[in-house]
Amino acid sequence: MIEKVKKPQGFAAISPERRKEISTLGGKAVPAEKRAFSVKAGLAAKAGSKGGKIKRPRSFTLDPDLASRASRMRKPKVKPQE
Repeated sequence: MIEKVKKPQGFAAISPERRKEISTLGGKAVPAEKRAFSVKAGLAAKAGSKGGKIKRPRSFTLDPDLASRASRMRKPKVKPQE
């Protein structure tokens, strides 16, 4: 059996210098005066305080048996034929 060498794709295939160059452009896409959180600090604080909170418990949280049954109902992944 011949093993195929997996070549990096997408961002992984780009040189580290080029990746750094591209990633620095992300912060410059929108001017500071149009970024809501940089203009309204209170809005950023409010959004940050909401992080990780939920309004109501999820159904799996309330019923662990439901979560167990759901995981058993998942379709098994089919491997492609070679």
